[in-house]
Amino acid sequence: MGMRHEEEEEEYKYPGSQEPQKPGPDPENGGIGGLQEFVLKSATLSSSPACPPFTPLNFEATPIVRVAIEPKHPSEMPQLLKGMKLLNQADPCVQVLVQETGEHVLVTAGEVHLQRCLDDLKERFAKIEISVSKPIIPFRETITRPPKVDMVNEEIGKQQKVAVIHQSKEEQNRIPEGVQVEADGLVTMSTPNRYATLSVRATPLPDAVTRLLEENSDLIRTVEQFTSSLNEGKKTQEMNLKTSERIQEFKQKLEQSLQGRKWRNAVEGIWSFGPRKCGPNILMNRCEGYERSVWQCLDKATKDASLYRDFDNSIVSGFQLATLSGPMCEEPLMGVCFSVEKWDMSRFEEQMLVDKPDLEEGKVSEARQTKEEAAPVSGSDLDSTSKNDELQDSNQQNLKSASKRRGEAAIADCYGPFSGQLIATMKEACRYAMQAKPQRLMAAMYTCEIMATAEVLGRVYAVLSKREGRVLQEEMKEGTDVFIIKAVLPVAESFGFADEIRKRTSGLASPQLVFSHWEVISDDPFWVPTTEEEYLHFGEKADSENQARKYMNAVRKRKGLYVDEKIVEHAEKQRTLSRNK
Repeated sequence: MGMRHEEEEEEYKYPGSQEPQKPGPDPENGGIGGLQEFVLKSATLSSSPACPPFTPLNFEATPIVRVAIEPKHPSEMPQLLKGMKLLNQADPCVQVLVQETGEHVLVTAGEVHLQRCLDDLKERFAKIEISVSKPIIPFRETITRPPKVDMVNEEIGKQQKVAVIHQSKEEQNRIPEGVQVEADGLVTMSTPNRYATLSVRATPLPDAVTRLLEENSDLIRTVEQFTSSLNEGKKTQEMNLKTSERIQEFKQKLEQSLQGRKWRNAVEGIWSFGPRKCGPNILMNRCEGYERSVWQCLDKATKDASLYRDFDNSIVSGFQLATLSGPMCEEPLMGVCFSVEKWDMSRFEEQMLVDKPDLEEGKVSEARQTKEEAAPVSGSDLDSTSKNDELQDSNQQNLKSASKRRGEAAIADCYGPFSGQLIATMKEACRYAMQAKPQRLMAAMYTCEIMATAEVLGRVYAVLSKREGRVLQEEMKEGTDVFIIKAVLPVAESFGFADEIRKRTSGLASPQLVFSHWEVISDDPFWVPTTEEEYLHFGEKADSENQARKYMNAVRKRKGLYVDEKIVEHAEKQRTLSRNK
C-alpha cells in the first residue's frame, strides 16, 4: 500500500494512480493517514495484538553509496530534516544518518537510486534547494600474509637487491622511538608515564571467519551487551533459551573455522569484537595470568575485583578506536585479529603503594591547616600578629612542599588519567602492529549483469576493462542471439558506467548493478621497486599507476590528511621566466 500524508490537504495516492484521491468510502482501495510518527519502513496494522506480523520486504540491493547534503539556505534546515525523515519512511532501501562530524548523510544503493532520492527530496518531501557533496565511496583496510613473489613474479629472497637499504630506512623513520617492533610483527609499547607495557600482534583472519562475523553482527552486538552488563555489575534480564542456543551455535562455527596450531584455544580467548563492538575484527586475550572472555554471558561469570579488571575497558576502547580508523586512510578495518600477548602493570601497582601514605599524610596536613586558619588570632599587639602571620606563611610553604612531593610521586597526573593513557597506547600499538604486516585496501564490489548482442560484445569488454572490471561468466540465452555477461566492478569505478556502456553500444547493452562483497586490492599502496629486475621492468621512478595508491590518496585528500606526492618530479625541460620580446 502506497501512502503519503499531507498536512495541508488530506489526499492520498494509490499505487499506479497519478491523481490524488479524497478520503471517502471505497470498496477496493483505502488509505490510512497519520501513521508517519509510528511506522518507519513497513508495519502490520491489526485490531488484535495477537495478530502475527507480515514478513517485511527483503531487497537484494544494499545501500553503499553515500553523499552529504545540506540546504543552500541554512534557515531551511528544519524542512530538510523533515524531508529526510519522510524519504526514509517512503523508500525501503535508503538510509538516513548523521555522522560524527555533524553531516547529514544519505546512503543509497547506487548512482541511479541516488539521483532518484535527491529528486524526490527536492520536489516532493523537503521542497527546497539542496547542496550535495560528491559521492563518498567506502573502503576497508586489512592485512595479508607476506607475498612469496615480487611484482615481476620472481621468488622473494633469491634475486639481487639494490634498494632494500633505502626502503628499510624509510620504514624505520615511520616508527618513533620507544616502540619496539620485532621481526615477527610483535609491537611493544609503554604508556607515557612508563607504568604499563603492552605487546600486540596483528594477524589476518581467514575469509570464512570474516564472512561469519559480518553475517552475525546483530548476534555479536547482543553478546557484547550482556557481557558488558555483567562486567559493570548491572542487573540484566535473563537471556532466553533461543538466544543462548544461537550464541552457542555461532561459537561452534567460529571454532570450526579457526583451525590450526596458531588458532588453538583462540575462540575462548576472544576479548571483544570491533569496530563498534559488532564488526569483523577480533581482539584476543593471550596475557598470562589474566582470564577475560567475551563469552561470559553464557556461563554467567561475574566480574572479579582486580587491578587489571578495573582497566579492562581501556584496552577494549583502544582496540575499538584502532579498528574504526586504520593507518592507511582512516577507514575501518576488516578481517584483522589483534592479540594482546603481554600486559604488565607491575610498576603502576608499586607506585600506588608508594602514593598511598603520601596521600594520607597530605589529607591530615590539609585538615590541620584548615583548623589553624579557622582559629582566632590571640593577642592585641602588632608583634603577636606578625608572629602569627609568619607561622601561617611557614605552614603554607610546608603544605606546598608536601603537595609537590605528592605530585612528583604521582607522575601520572601530568600525562592525564592513567585510563586515558592506556586507551591511547593500545590504539597506537594496534596501528603499529598493523603497519608491521603487508597492508592492503579492500574495495566495495558490484555484481554486474549485462545483456548484450554479439555485435557489441567487444565494446562491453572494453568498457569493463577500462573500469577495472572482471568478467566471471558469459553464456548465451537459448533461442536468442543475446549474451548474458556476469562481471564484478568496483563501486568507485561505477559512476557513469551505465551511461557509457549505453553510448558505446548504441543502447544494445543494459547493465544491472547490485552490491556483492568486499574484495582485497592486490596492489600494495606503499610499493617501491627494490630489486634489479623491478628497476628494469618499472623504471627508476616506478610511476606506473597503482590503483590502490590512487584510491588511498583520494580518500586522504577528501579527509584533509597528508598526501605524499610531488607536483613536479624529474622535470625534463627547463622553464625560464624571461618573456620573448
